[in-house]
Amino acid sequence: MTVYADTPARLGQSRLSDGRLLGWAEWGPSDGVPVLLCPGAATSRWLGFGAGAVEALGVRLVSVDRPALGASTPAPGRTFSAVAGDMRQLCGLRGLGRPLVVGNSQGAPFALACAEAGVASALAVVSGADEVAAPEFAATLAADLRGLVERTACDPVGAEELFAGFTADAMWGMVMAGSPECDLAVYRDPDFAAAYRRALDEGFGQGGAGYARDTVLAMSRWPFALESITVPVVIWYGERDTSHSPDNGARLAARIPGARRRVVPGIGGALLWTHAEPILASLLEKVTTDR
Repeated sequence: MTVYADTPARLGQSRLSDGRLLGWAEWGPSDGVPVLLCPGAATSRWLGFGAGAVEALGVRLVSVDRPALGASTPAPGRTFSAVAGDMRQLCGLRGLGRPLVVGNSQGAPFALACAEAGVASALAVVSGADEVAAPEFAATLAADLRGLVERTACDPVGAEELFAGFTADAMWGMVMAGSPECDLAVYRDPDFAAAYRRALDEGFGQGGAGYARDTVLAMSRWPFALESITVPVVIWYGERDTSHSPDNGARLAARIPGARRRVVPGIGGALLWTHAEPILASLLEKVTTDR
């Protein structure tokens, strides 16, 4: 039986210089190659990926709760650069050096901000939320998404208040209603569903403010310069993914120097869990190449 995600091997919180706490979870050997996960929308540190693969590949996978999600202290008004700064501090506190980074779904722009800030040594964007506020996408967005993007641009405070009303149940329902059957086969797996629902419950444990801030940042124009990213980047999308990027990352890849794009047939947004081993292996190749 396929196991898509398993229980963390280690859980904890680290105190930052301003007194806030960041919650984290780890899988794999404690002396393995550090891989930092920026998880998807409103999911806590609890939901990892690569069950079995992290051990086999010698990966120390570290998932981190962004502020106001899960076990992490709120930081109202936080920015992408502030989150990248938090990750830099955590890497120092946890002995991660400049880790390999994976950004999934809404975690992707935060992972890109880490790469632009020099926190990451290489990056995999997997089913990443694209910069939907970029002008070139305006004509291609579905009407409801275009409306949210426009509202966020015109009234970010009001949009953040709107998104703060979301709940774990609403997020689960949105994911299940908007996913193709190939993804639902993963999401309906009893063990995965339990892990995903727990991660959502924990992600919304402090209310919707953390998710709301993430969403306003992700749906606005991104303030960091993609063209200044110099570390290796691989961008992964499932061919049947219709919710994360209007063009499965084609424009995103074109904006990052040297980025490679891989589109995997037969799967959608569940790609992180169905193709964990090749995603991790491609990152580990960067470690070998750099040495």
